[in-house]
Amino acid sequence: MPCKQNPVHLKLLLVLLKPEWLYTDEIGILGFKYYNMDRLRDASFNEEDGYIKFYLRGRPIVLYVPSHLIESYSLSTVTPGPQSRLKLEWAYGYRGKDCRSNLYLLPTGEIVYFIAAVVVLYNVEEQTQRHYLGHTDDVKCLCIHPNKLLIATGQTAGHDKMEGKPHIRIWNSVSLSTLHVLGLGEFERSITAISFSKADGGGLLAAIDEANDHVLSLWEWQKGETGHKITETKCSADTVIGVDFHPMDRHTVVTCGKNHIAFWNIEGGTLSRRLGIFESRDKPKYVTCIAFADNGDVISGDSNGNILVWGRGTNTILKSIKNAHEGAVFSLLVLKDGHVVSGGGKDGQLTLWDPSYRRTGYTAEVPEQYGNCRTIAEGKGSQLLVGTTKNAILAGSFELPFSVIMSGHIEELWALVSHPTEPQFVTGAFDGTITMWDSMSKTVVWTLDNGEPVQSLDISPDGSSVAVGTTTGKWQLLDMYTREELVQHTDGSEPIQVIRFSPDGKTLAIGSRDNHIYLYQLNDDYKKANRVGRCTGHSSFITQLDWSEDGSAIRSNSGDHDVLFWNPNTCRQILQPSQLKDVQWATDTCRISFNSVGIWPEGADGTDINNCARSHDGSLLVTGDDFGTVRLYQFPASNIKSIGHIYGGHSSHVTNVAFMHEDNRVISIGGKDMSVLQWKVLNQKNRFDD
Repeated sequence: MPCKQNPVHLKLLLVLLKPEWLYTDEIGILGFKYYNMDRLRDASFNEEDGYIKFYLRGRPIVLYVPSHLIESYSLSTVTPGPQSRLKLEWAYGYRGKDCRSNLYLLPTGEIVYFIAAVVVLYNVEEQTQRHYLGHTDDVKCLCIHPNKLLIATGQTAGHDKMEGKPHIRIWNSVSLSTLHVLGLGEFERSITAISFSKADGGGLLAAIDEANDHVLSLWEWQKGETGHKITETKCSADTVIGVDFHPMDRHTVVTCGKNHIAFWNIEGGTLSRRLGIFESRDKPKYVTCIAFADNGDVISGDSNGNILVWGRGTNTILKSIKNAHEGAVFSLLVLKDGHVVSGGGKDGQLTLWDPSYRRTGYTAEVPEQYGNCRTIAEGKGSQLLVGTTKNAILAGSFELPFSVIMSGHIEELWALVSHPTEPQFVTGAFDGTITMWDSMSKTVVWTLDNGEPVQSLDISPDGSSVAVGTTTGKWQLLDMYTREELVQHTDGSEPIQVIRFSPDGKTLAIGSRDNHIYLYQLNDDYKKANRVGRCTGHSSFITQLDWSEDGSAIRSNSGDHDVLFWNPNTCRQILQPSQLKDVQWATDTCRISFNSVGIWPEGADGTDINNCARSHDGSLLVTGDDFGTVRLYQFPASNIKSIGHIYGGHSSHVTNVAFMHEDNRVISIGGKDMSVLQWKVLNQKNRFDD
């Protein structure tokens, strides 16, 4: 990540990490020299028999060295880091499923929102993205300073012992430079809502910590690099989902959430609270959103579908609009002309109200496939921006229909494959959707609701068929262009962990969580599949498998860190791995192989690395791990002392990685963060293009 983005972050890293681990290249990308000095104590090289041995979670791993390397191989040799680098080019997805008030239009013409640990600044008209990468885990909230230049973002607790703690970052939306980092070590769980003050020009920041007491804190954020906390107080024992400064009364803060709306007064560095008084029979379970009228009244939406107006400076209801929506009111927006837009969380409707809270007759509907309204923001002119509960961003108005400008998956994401000849890739998730994306136009080519959670994917060598493995043991072959189902079979009841076409496309290998590999013979048009056998020998579930280039052998890894080899013609295990030490493999996705020895960190338990992929030209190896990072190595990473470059952006396990067919881009997917990140491969030729 660029050094200029994170001065505070960089200072902490310099303290925490050994100097020899860090470098900064000529384009300002901060990287990490990453290799495993301590593992030399446990590793050994038997030159006579031509193998190396090391340990994963106490289990010995024996890997045979290719013949042409035996004489020169040494455990003390360092595999240098690649000259190539990765730069985040595009982030697909949006977090609307469980976050709110996280979509805004900036004066630059960009919309700002977040997915995983990435804050995205997206210019829809120019089809460009910029990214703020200062966070180390899930970003949960966002707010804009009154000057429209500065942005504050809050994150949840993460992997890193220091920077992984929940905190707030304040940064410049033009330069993307970090100005202040607030609350490292002071927040307990996650920052769920933040707000800059408005009446005083934005000198204060309010924050809600998702601790048991849902603590509300106030900060003089401009005091030093880490700001100054003025005060904090228990906000509510129940969930708090929103906080906002009053735009006219500088000493008033409003919070809302389960069973309450609260009006806070700031006086002498302390906070005092008055709870909103509801008519008892109409008290909602949740106050879901708040906004401010031009005259200073507070407007709230709730889970009963009502909109309430609270008199300025009071905690009593001035006006009540019953049944404004069917189901909860999820978002309120006061327009520049005083009209109010409300968004329904169940009926999917946007409704326009005049400044006196009368219906104008104007309504709009969010298309059902994108979920319901989660948040509303003003776009350019009369345009509205809508973030939805199914992680999509829409643009439209009361006159023009809404169209999608960003979409993503809505459940855990594991399946990824790049197209063999086109700049496209396919993802599949536990939400049952399969999506093809175009890496050049950065758009969705097609989406299919498969009806079952998707675990694995592959594309035939000719690009005409997609193989889909589900979590139920069922697998399918689909026509790439019509999405018609060509073949369906079921092997066991466990998830299909990996599915892989042979290099000639005539055989399909299916690695299951039931410890077996099933082999099917395919006809030329992929409309028939005949099972030819089952490979039995693993004592744990299959994690990865690779075909040899000539299709004569299969290599597989399992959950208990076994490396086994198979003859696909007989479905029998090849019991002498040394016979295969010189085999050329069509892919290198097996995490445990001679070519990937150097990717394992010291103390690894065998599950830390989730996947790896080799570039088609055989020069690079990319990995995804449990720490939310993507790592780039030279290929082969066959020395235990291997240097790699580390890149953040994901906030969950990186469950899969893949090179595009021309090796100019890498795609990575996050499991529970539901993000798809597209990285540009920067080499000596294109490193300065950006």
